[in-house]
Amino acid sequence: MNFDTIAVIDWSGASSPSPAKPSKDAIWIGTARDGTVGASYHRTRHDATEALAALFEAEIAAGRRVLAGFDFPFAYPAGFARAVCGTEDPLALWTAMAARIEDGPDNANNRWQAAAELNGLFPGIGPFWGCPASVDDPRLPAKGTARQGHGQAERRGCEQRLKSTQPCWKLYTTGSVGSQALLGIARLQALRQRFGSDLAVRPFETHDAPVTLVELFPSLIARTVAELAQPGEIKDRAQVRILAGALARLGPGRLDAMSREGDQEEGWILGLGHEAEIGAAARGAFAAPELMPPRLRDDCFAMPQGVAWVPVEEALSRLRAALHPVTGTETLPVAQAAGRVLAEDVAARRSNPPMPNSAVDGYGFAHAATGTGVQRLPLLAGRAAAGQPWPFPVPPGHAIRILTGAILPDGVDTVVLEEDTATDGATVVFDGPAKPFANTRRAGEDVAAGAPALAAGQRLRAPELALAPALGIAELRVRRRLRVGVLSTGDEIVASPADPAEPHQIWDANRPMLLALAAGWHCEPVDLGHVRDDPGRIAARLDEGARAADVILTSGGASAGDEDHVSALLRAKGTLSSWRIALKPGRPLALAMWQGVPVFGLPGNPVAALVCALVFARPALSLMAGAGWCEPQGFMVPAAFSKRKKPGRREYLRARMDSEGRAEVFGSEGSGRISGLSWADGLVELPDGAADVGPGTPVRYIPYASFGLG
Repeated sequence: MNFDTIAVIDWSGASSPSPAKPSKDAIWIGTARDGTVGASYHRTRHDATEALAALFEAEIAAGRRVLAGFDFPFAYPAGFARAVCGTEDPLALWTAMAARIEDGPDNANNRWQAAAELNGLFPGIGPFWGCPASVDDPRLPAKGTARQGHGQAERRGCEQRLKSTQPCWKLYTTGSVGSQALLGIARLQALRQRFGSDLAVRPFETHDAPVTLVELFPSLIARTVAELAQPGEIKDRAQVRILAGALARLGPGRLDAMSREGDQEEGWILGLGHEAEIGAAARGAFAAPELMPPRLRDDCFAMPQGVAWVPVEEALSRLRAALHPVTGTETLPVAQAAGRVLAEDVAARRSNPPMPNSAVDGYGFAHAATGTGVQRLPLLAGRAAAGQPWPFPVPPGHAIRILTGAILPDGVDTVVLEEDTATDGATVVFDGPAKPFANTRRAGEDVAAGAPALAAGQRLRAPELALAPALGIAELRVRRRLRVGVLSTGDEIVASPADPAEPHQIWDANRPMLLALAAGWHCEPVDLGHVRDDPGRIAARLDEGARAADVILTSGGASAGDEDHVSALLRAKGTLSSWRIALKPGRPLALAMWQGVPVFGLPGNPVAALVCALVFARPALSLMAGAGWCEPQGFMVPAAFSKRKKPGRREYLRARMDSEGRAEVFGSEGSGRISGLSWADGLVELPDGAADVGPGTPVRYIPYASFGLG
């Protein structure tokens, strides 16, 4: 049998909820499926158990098989089960242990009392030990050295082979795996009762089931985890994430075979004796494709011989074919992921809504107990509200006050709107018949647990950052921001208006514009400054850019004139393809590779530089960032201008919408008229062929916002 989904659970025996901020010594669940690995943080055992139950239900419904491994003992040394429940069957012991354990939703529990009662079944003192000073019960010693005469072995057979494990009797302080086992077995027994024959516990049960539970010891591959953990990653998170990925990578049937190994009474640690195999699988799963993102080919921009003027659509098509994502990945909390590109598909950790609930303020009841005509239902003394569920069943023929968002109590499947009722506080009256399930929301009607929620390549906006936490997702695997270097060149350019400019010089307008564009496109702008027309200095600055950025944008010097030093340098020391694009404004576009980093040589005139950046750089950078190729969305509007255009090249006119919904254009088409960029709120695109535009002629208008220019 093969497994489709792997879950690795680092458990906790805490007596109160773990901190809200993800931390160590709490519950972490690592999951792996279809090549995607993730980890989630849980503050309480109740929350973790419900999350696992939701995962199991979703995977069973989808026909997938799950292996879930927990890092606490599933059994005790031989003889313990018979002493407690009269049989060597460890699952009978689970039932007996669960009956003694009380474990609340807030982690409050009775483990000290339960352990003391279990000790009372044995002669002498022990075997369980360890408790805070506030526990005053002679049956439970505070120190292991105080035990004597209880007759139980200190370790199971599998633990004798792994000296780094803690004994299952230890309940307190560092490594108190005994508390994890007492409280964990009780939770697993509840899952057994919930899922019945759909769940098997290995190696005690041999039948194939949709869900298989096994005992794990994440430190089995501790050195490998240390090698592959992300910088600053919480150790517990790294362990579950890496071990889940490793187990998922094992060959067909290997996990099933490993899960059947071990003693039928004492149990077994999955993978014991196979450490090298699991470690190799972990390195295969995580050894660093993300650390070295693929580079572009040195000749990726080369044009076929004989190509002179390139139509815009052909240029875009060639550019799209030449590029691919070049950014690595990292994991971020949802709150820090705004603007990032999702690196992997994300499934819902739990359903939204998680339980059936009321869509309105009103009164809830069982529809089957109502009929036609005036309905009079006695009201229960209480109410159900969001965050304050009614804990008891509502008897048939009765109603309860219920508020918007409240979980439907047992016995309630329909809600009548408050405005459609009358009540004296003891009885509610409304006209029947009520529609079955009226004014209620089904569990998972938005998104079901385990269902796809967010897709890889998606840019994370505010709506996605609302959906993720609603589905129980605390962290997201995202792509690193694309680093965009911006370099200006030219003797005629002065870097900043803070510096004086001679009459023959101009202040740098392109570099601030392009840096702002990169930031607005959710890239990381890298300011490479301004360099005079000196090939050596330009080469040194390009070297710096190749080290600091994933892609470089230059402006000026991209043609073939005497002072076009950028093109000459890229031709001499890099790989250059000069694209002469049938476009106005912005005909020259230099595309090159410099030390493995792509360089976009934009025109020097600001209007042409902006148009080329919007039309070519924006979709290219989006693709390289992992967000896919993006095309601007335009729409047809009446023209408020006249223009006769010759065939041969596409034209973009600075434009804005007037009060009558028509596109008006800037008074001059000069590439140096920077004020027209600010005057406009978009571009009118005129096709490659001839055009004769007059007032009222439909033209394609593309707002700046469609280019990602806010």
